[in-house]
Amino acid sequence: MRQFATIATNAFMELVRQPIFLLLTTATAAFEIFLAIPSYFAFGDEPKLVKNSVLAVMLLAGLFGAVLTASSSLGREIRTGTALAVLSKPIGRAQFLFAKYAGLVLALTLMTYVNLVAALIASRMAFDAYGSTDMAALGIFTGGVLVAYGIGGFSNFFLRRPFVSDAFFALVGMVSLAAYLIFSFTKQQSSLGTAGAVDWRMVPAAILVLFALWILASLALACSTRVDVIPTLAICSAIFLVGIMSDYLFGRHAEQGSWWASVLYTVTPNWQLFWLADVLETGKNTFPWGYVGKAFGYVVGYVGAALCLATLLFEDRELS
Repeated sequence: MRQFATIATNAFMELVRQPIFLLLTTATAAFEIFLAIPSYFAFGDEPKLVKNSVLAVMLLAGLFGAVLTASSSLGREIRTGTALAVLSKPIGRAQFLFAKYAGLVLALTLMTYVNLVAALIASRMAFDAYGSTDMAALGIFTGGVLVAYGIGGFSNFFLRRPFVSDAFFALVGMVSLAAYLIFSFTKQQSSLGTAGAVDWRMVPAAILVLFALWILASLALACSTRVDVIPTLAICSAIFLVGIMSDYLFGRHAEQGSWWASVLYTVTPNWQLFWLADVLETGKNTFPWGYVGKAFGYVVGYVGAALCLATLLFEDRELS
């Protein structure tokens, strides 16, 4: 267990020290805030448009993040020989692979947390045609990001610590602090009852998006045992696109009794199960947490199968 925790911790720290990981997290959060700035003139549906957009950005950013981090965590170590050096110790390949996935999941969870906080701020900043951009909230969020990068620069220059990881951890804290200040001390003026208030129902919706990212991470890790970054991205993108259309491609044929469609419908991850943005606009004040629990069971089963496949692909992989 100690070896597993050590490998997982090292994998996590290696990922958060990647500049692309910090840039992707910052750019995604900043873009979510940007989506709440313009005037859309959507005939009262401005909050709905903003919420759907930020959840879509969160999902697409997680797709790239899962592929890049999986390839960086496993594929690069196989190419450089680091994996061979680690496996020369009394550590099994399955244990090594599962520990890598644990570090990858932790990194993706933190990235999704930052994106979720930005999405909550964006839901609070959304306004209708009679409102205006919340400049106070925008200034507080921007200041939090700048302070986080300043903390990273200070620790790097004076304390000789790595800039990227310190800036990332500071970003997590400062974005949380900025959200607290915005929710507590600022107010958005709007004529719509749904605008100008934080929609906390986005929390379970973002958790479902995170579940989808965990599945993507397991598939990307399985691909990284054999191919490099670009083929992994192509395969995961294809699986993502087919999974979005699985109800149309396989579901209707499976209902008619087709065995091949039933098999493909079972094997292909159905991303529609994790996309419940429309529930946010049903007028209900509660979110079906029971459905989130069932989705978690689906994730556990699918991730377990994907990691078993990754282990089979990794067992006979030549590492020398």
